[in-house]
Amino acid sequence: MDMQSLYLLVPLAPLVGAIIAGLFGKVIGRAWSHRITIALVAVSFFASVAIFRDVLAGHQFNGTVYKWMSSESTSFEIGFLIDRLTVMMMLVVTFVSLMVHIYTIGYMEEDPGYQRFFSYISLFTFSMLMLVMANNFLQLFFGWEAVGLVSYLLIGFWYTRPTAIYANLKAFLVNRVGDFGFLLGIGLVLMVFGTLDYQAVFANAHNYVNDMAPIPGISVGLLTSICILLFIGAMGKSAQFPLHVWLPDSMEGPTPISALIHAATMVTAGIFMVARMSPLFELSDTALSFVMVIGAITALFMGFLGVIQNDIKRVVAYSTLSQLGYMTVALGASAYSVAVFHLMTHAFFKALLFLGAGSVIIAMHHDQDIRNMGGLRKYMPITWITSLIGSLALVGTPFFSGFYSKDSIIEAVEYSHLAGSGFAYFAVVAGVFVTAFYSFRMYFLVFHGEERFGKAHHDHEGDHADEEISTDHHHGLAPGQKPHESSWVVTLPLILLAIPSVLIGFFAIDPMLFGGYFLDSIYIGQNHQALTEMREEFRGPVFMVFHALADLPFWLAVAGAGSAWFFYMKRPDIPATIKQKFSAIYTLLDQKYYFDRFNDWFFAGGARGTSRLLWKFGDVKLIDGFFVNGSAKLVGMFSGVLRTFQTGYVYHYAFWMIIGVSALLTVRTWFE
Repeated sequence: MDMQSLYLLVPLAPLVGAIIAGLFGKVIGRAWSHRITIALVAVSFFASVAIFRDVLAGHQFNGTVYKWMSSESTSFEIGFLIDRLTVMMMLVVTFVSLMVHIYTIGYMEEDPGYQRFFSYISLFTFSMLMLVMANNFLQLFFGWEAVGLVSYLLIGFWYTRPTAIYANLKAFLVNRVGDFGFLLGIGLVLMVFGTLDYQAVFANAHNYVNDMAPIPGISVGLLTSICILLFIGAMGKSAQFPLHVWLPDSMEGPTPISALIHAATMVTAGIFMVARMSPLFELSDTALSFVMVIGAITALFMGFLGVIQNDIKRVVAYSTLSQLGYMTVALGASAYSVAVFHLMTHAFFKALLFLGAGSVIIAMHHDQDIRNMGGLRKYMPITWITSLIGSLALVGTPFFSGFYSKDSIIEAVEYSHLAGSGFAYFAVVAGVFVTAFYSFRMYFLVFHGEERFGKAHHDHEGDHADEEISTDHHHGLAPGQKPHESSWVVTLPLILLAIPSVLIGFFAIDPMLFGGYFLDSIYIGQNHQALTEMREEFRGPVFMVFHALADLPFWLAVAGAGSAWFFYMKRPDIPATIKQKFSAIYTLLDQKYYFDRFNDWFFAGGARGTSRLLWKFGDVKLIDGFFVNGSAKLVGMFSGVLRTFQTGYVYHYAFWMIIGVSALLTVRTWFE
């Protein structure tokens, strides 16, 4: 098989699986639905491995598969760009998707929508692959919208639950806001450059550095406008402040979806897109500062929300928000390879944490409240150790993969000289303590301490946050019932994801950050030298570990984990006292900074109010009352007046004829 056929095989194999499971799932049955979709995603993964080896050998591809449409001098094409950035994303997407497919056999085995679920996740994989393999903005936008559409279907998979319908509608609408900016950015690219091809746009971008955007009444640079508009799309897809509100609610979908959306696919699309657009972003310091500050706000303030969550999946969800903020900060510091490196390491340990949470949920009979758990370590040894590995990687423990990428982000921001870098550095350093605290709070409450399951649970001090505990099918263990380890189709993906969560950072940091792996894929301007300065300090991953032991972030991580152990294992009365003493702050965090309240009041309420006004005034009074009924009344009034003249007497008609002739003669006399 030639390489171009292999390129086509990668996205088309999951698409074929999605079609077979979706259209013929009832015919072929549950077992064959998962066998076919898993086999075809595995084909996609192994084809990606073969392409990766080919790209490492120095072969790249940038070409058109077919021309979709022509409009005057502009061609709209479907094509692939296969370089080192692309194949790294292909490997991550296909491997994590394969693990999620296998895991789903165990997690969804009793669900009536089994075949439909496999169809959706395969379609999701196809959409993401089309996005990352694109060589033009048209195909990028197709993949961008396709992952948004399939995520809508997946978040609302249990469509009989009102909370799931609310969550998927919220995700869809918030992403429409971001995608509107994204589409405007692509439109501006087409208007200015006359093409949607990456290579042509990047080659000519430097010619427009000093041009102003054709936006009436606003004086802003052309490239700054394009970059910020494109990044608004990334803010929606990658859940950056203030378009982050959809992601925690997406937990209403089944747990495998949480791993797929949050780890390797949808939320990383925005990070990948900005890295791919580095030749544009490097020409606008304003856009980079904007990116960095937005990422810093997300990294720190979304981490705070993870501290008070009691739903096991929501804790991991807020950690995703925070880690996406870290990646975005790295993008703003022009350390694109660092951001993509963290994207890769994060994909493995975050998928591990979500699937570990799902294993716990299965054992707890779909009770997701961590306050109802405790002591699961002895019942679920594989889930325990893999979840510990995921947590250690998340907080940036030396020798775990998350350490190398997270520490590199902090260092890159420290070397940055752009506006906003000081605030960003504070945010990412402070975020280390917060991340360690909420991660180990969850870990200790779930796996250690008192066994709180199988009991009649109280209302948790009247905490109304319980209303937001999303459950896959909320049951819980019966009194006296004990949890047990999940089946091999659940634990095998956990083990396979735990291996790269430990090792991949150690082996990949040198080539990906300092060995020039991304030299042909990512462009960095001469005035943005953070990565160059880091390269001069780098002495290998082992030296990096020992160097970090004397740095503040490491000790903040230790302090965060130690505080969580002390507060929740030794003195659980302290968190309750803090909550009582600082009830205003707790309420602010519990209400998620009132973003949802504001959106419901201002945007949703405003839309309903506007609709009500248009209905009562525009429709009822103006259209029905004035135009429709008003015109009918006017005709009726006019007819009523005319009716008085239609008496049927000849002498009345003769009289009006004389009046008419007299009027005509008078008018004629005036004009003569």
